[in-house]
Amino acid sequence: MAQIINIQSREILNSNGMPTLEVEVFADNGAIGRASVPSGTSLGKYEAFELRDGDKERYAGKGVQNAIRHITDTLNEELNGANILDQRYIDSIMLELDGTENKLQLGANTTLAVSLAVAKTAAQTTGQPLYRYIGGINANLLPIPMMNLITGGTHSSNNLDIQEFMIMPIGAENFSEALRMEIEIFYQLQEVLQQHQYSTNRGIDGGFSPNLSSNEEALNLILEAVEKTNYRAGEEIFIAIDAAASHFFDSQKNKYCLSLENKEFSSDEMIDFWEKLTQKYPILSLEDALSEDDWQGWISITQKLGNKIQIVGDDLFATNILRLQKGINEKAANSVIIKPNQVGTLTETILAIQTAQTNSFGTIISFRSGETEDTTVSELAVALNTGLIKTGPPFGLNITKYNQLLRIEENLGDSARYPTKDFRIFK
Repeated sequence: MAQIINIQSREILNSNGMPTLEVEVFADNGAIGRASVPSGTSLGKYEAFELRDGDKERYAGKGVQNAIRHITDTLNEELNGANILDQRYIDSIMLELDGTENKLQLGANTTLAVSLAVAKTAAQTTGQPLYRYIGGINANLLPIPMMNLITGGTHSSNNLDIQEFMIMPIGAENFSEALRMEIEIFYQLQEVLQQHQYSTNRGIDGGFSPNLSSNEEALNLILEAVEKTNYRAGEEIFIAIDAAASHFFDSQKNKYCLSLENKEFSSDEMIDFWEKLTQKYPILSLEDALSEDDWQGWISITQKLGNKIQIVGDDLFATNILRLQKGINEKAANSVIIKPNQVGTLTETILAIQTAQTNSFGTIISFRSGETEDTTVSELAVALNTGLIKTGPPFGLNITKYNQLLRIEENLGDSARYPTKDFRIFK
């Protein structure tokens, strides 16, 4: 039995140049696991608490020295001697030490960094890749990559209200082909934008960030790029949208305010807007189409569109098992975004995915806009057969997630599978 003998932590930088945590867990058999945690920009209010120092004289208050002290002092002592293979026990100790519902004492970034590093040390101890250690012999489904092409909302300084316009290559034969298709479309879109004399500057997650005449124009530009690459929209390539509607919902007016369209919508009118858009374009996935507190609206849009496309909750669920269970019970959405740093431990992340899958919800594991070199989300996508992954445009640290999936696909060889048009969520 390998035991934890030491836990070390340091402050590193994420892809936005802001501090985040990196942790190393040492076992007495010589195994060492390293993990780091990302940070989000478009934050849902139900996400678990991210612990920052608040010292305005240092990194504008965003430092993580307090989290490091929690790790090197409290957690290092409490977890010393724990069986490195007992992930649930180790995570439960951290949850007990925190003692709050949303990690208000230790911080979800603190607990997640340790939790993931423990899993990596355990995988090394057993001589397995992380995806195989977590998922076992059934871990062989590569995910459909949902690549963001055009960025708006809080991820950009442009005039688009909608946050992400993505593509889904469900007509590919395998993951590597899917990735190639997306990158070809991405660079074709760059040419299309230049031809229309639009800016090819990029938002914080790497997507193109032009000022456009309407939100709908983004869809037209993407379809133009798809056509010029000779792929078939609606057959091989579909569109996915992350509206991040909580960020353009005005709680004072109780209206959804699309400033670019100069329109204000009630919840029902917002649903009508989305219905018309899905009738006009090959949209297969619609994320955060409504505010995180508009439960009745979510129920209505799922009744109206849920038998045709994915209705995806991110801010609505925040990888929180209680909120997810409520959504399942009330049939609000039919899919969920999974972000480990929204909840704070690997055990809770796995539980959220298993709960969703058991109840026929689609699962999409996702990166964050402030990323690190850590590729755990890629491993988890395969380990838990999520079938879908959001990893952003092909720039910066997003590339590490794609490259790890290419390695996993190669490692799996002939046993590697890829979701096809018959994959259950697309029926």
